[in-house]
Amino acid sequence: MGDSGKTGTREKILKESLALFSSRGYKASTMRDIAAAVGVRQGAIYNHFKNKEAILETLLNDLMESALVNLFGDLETPESYRKGKSILAKIATTFKLISFDPRNEALFRLMMQELFRNERIRELYHEHFYQKNVKKLSSLFFQMMQEEMIRSSDPLMLANEFFSPLFFYQMQVILLKIDGKSTSAAVTLFEKHVDIFWESIRNADKESEAKQTLF
Repeated sequence: MGDSGKTGTREKILKESLALFSSRGYKASTMRDIAAAVGVRQGAIYNHFKNKEAILETLLNDLMESALVNLFGDLETPESYRKGKSILAKIATTFKLISFDPRNEALFRLMMQELFRNERIRELYHEHFYQKNVKKLSSLFFQMMQEEMIRSSDPLMLANEFFSPLFFYQMQVILLKIDGKSTSAAVTLFEKHVDIFWESIRNADKESEAKQTLF
């Protein structure tokens, strides 16, 4: 088997492992289950991964590179804060799209299932999925306050208030999908949240002054 075949088998192992871990749970999934899903002998799995823990570690590395953790994507520039509401809308859209991307959804489900059992996943969640993104957004809010785009407040608290509903809506969409129920009403909540949130923090007085200056 050539290198391309080995790579293909390795990727299939990761794909099927993620599907099993995110549906059954990591602990309940065995190497035999993974081999059966891939369609190879159990011993063949060990040609690519030392054990089940090594498969999980690889998937966690994938999670670190996914949109789940890197919510800002290419939005990080020195002038990002000037986008105001639009940057919040893009973040909210990323949350929504994650719920409909099979791989990101599976990574999210894996993370949620293992949070209470796996210290490594808890560290990843706190340090990267949560803290890193909250700090980035709080920095943007602070810059917006300096430019009087939004009202003065606690930027860290604002970041938490913005992210928390998005996380809840994402969970709701995924749960509805698991149960085969309609997500139509739930997916509209992401945009509605951005509209209501921005209206609550924008500096209306500053906008009014700007309009008066123009006319």
